[in-house]
Formats: sequence, C-alpha cells, structure tokens
Amino acid sequence: MPRLNLQLFIFSLILTVTTVVDCFTNMNTSRKSILNSSNNDSAVEERWFKYVVVLVATSAGSLKSHSTGLWLEELAAPYYQFLDAGYEIIVASPAGGPIPIDAASLGEGFFTDDAKKFMHDATAVGKLSHSEPIGSVDLKDVDALFMAGGHGTCTDFINSPDLKKAIETVFNSDGKIVASVCHGPMCFTDCVKPDGTPLVSGLKVTGFSNTEEEAVGLQSTVPFLLESKLKELGGLYERGDDWNSKVVIDGELITGQNPQSSTECAKAIITKLGEQ
Repeated sequence: MPRLNLQLFIFSLILTVTTVVDCFTNMNTSRKSILNSSNNDSAVEERWFKYVVVLVATSAGSLKSHSTGLWLEELAAPYYQFLDAGYEIIVASPAGGPIPIDAASLGEGFFTDDAKKFMHDATAVGKLSHSEPIGSVDLKDVDALFMAGGHGTCTDFINSPDLKKAIETVFNSDGKIVASVCHGPMCFTDCVKPDGTPLVSGLKVTGFSNTEEEAVGLQSTVPFLLESKLKELGGLYERGDDWNSKVVIDGELITGQNPQSSTECAKAIITKLGEQ
C-alpha cells in the first residue's frame, strides 16, 4: 500500500475510534441520563433508555356477593399517559392472567374516553387479558409501580405476599416510585418499612374517602374503610371534595383519591421521574 494511502487509512481509523470513545464518554452512565438534540431549531429530548412502569390491577371479580373487578379508567388513563411519554408498560396482577373489569366502569358517565380507547386497542386489551403474575416480574429495572383500583382490590390487594414483596422492594429502592389510586392503596395496609413500621406511617397519603364509599353503598361490604385504615396506620390522610381529582405526593409515594385522580396521578409519576 502506498505510504500516503497508509497514512490516510491510519488517520481515518484513529478518528473513528476517537469519535466512538467520545460518544460513550459523553453519555451519562446513569440509567436516567437524557440526550439532547435539536430538530428544526427546536430542542428535542431523546432518551437512550425507556422508563419501565408496572401497572398492577386486581385479579378478583367479586367482593363477597358483589360483582366487581378493575375500575377501568384507573388503568386506562395512566396507561395512555405512560405510553405517550414513551414508557415501557408491563401489566400485572396478583394471580396473573385475565383481569376482570367492573361492568359499572363501562356504564354511562363512567366510560371515559381513555377507557373507550383502551377497549378498542388490541395491544392494550391483550396486556389486560394476559397480565403477568406480580410475583414473576423482575423489578430490577422497574422505575415505578402503579396500583390501579376497583373494589376487586379489597379481595386480593390485601393478604397478597407477592404484591406486598413487590411494593416493599420498589419502595425501598432509591429513585423508584410507588403509586396508587382510589381503592388501590388497599395494598399499602399490609406493607411495612425496613424498621417494621407501617409503610404509610408518617407519610402524606390519600385514597377512596369514607364519604365516597358511603355514596356507593359499599361501606358494609368492604373489609374496612380505606380512609380510616390509612389513618389508623399512621398515614397523614388528605382528601379533596368527593369525586374531584386529588393527588398527594410524599417523596417517592404518590397516591390519588378516586377515579377522577387517575390522569393526574400518572402525570405526577412522569414529572417525578423526570426530576431524578
């Protein structure tokens, strides 16, 4: 090979290697790093990873003699918030398999646009029909755990060793979020901190209020009134007006009061993860 061509070849090789090294050096080795680029003079953020969120719903279709299940809005609204944010979404449940939907959540006045979109979305329905058992989900790369509500949670979100373990694992991991809405916080009543005290003790929290439970006539059907139980466990319970959005944030614990809080609860998770 002529000397000049050899020199050019070596120079090109060195330049290529240097460029590759610089690319990797400039990357933040943190999983949460963000790469900024521009497109048509407007800033565009491109993550070289995806946040991973696990949406957990009830496996139970009944509560005593009351037919129930997942309140669809409480999973559908967060699902599309996370999807639009580019998250990887895993749908799970205590038992795995098909997740029952409370028929009332498909009724007039409750069948929201997100819920309708979800029911016509083959991918979304597929995830709901083949949910992962929460005990089999690898939580290592999970950034947030979100428990949707519905009265079915009163059956299997309590006394569920697998769900309890998942919540405590994520809650005790730096930078990860545990969140829930409406009856979903039933799951927190079994959970404890590393020191053995109730997970909600000393933390601001919300969930389905006593007056909302009385309004739907199931105060004698549920195992306990969620508001009262959270207070009993030392939670600093906050509430808004019945059937109005209320989201409470305390560190990495995010809770919503009722179905109307579902969207804002998901947005709070997205904002919180973006701050880390």
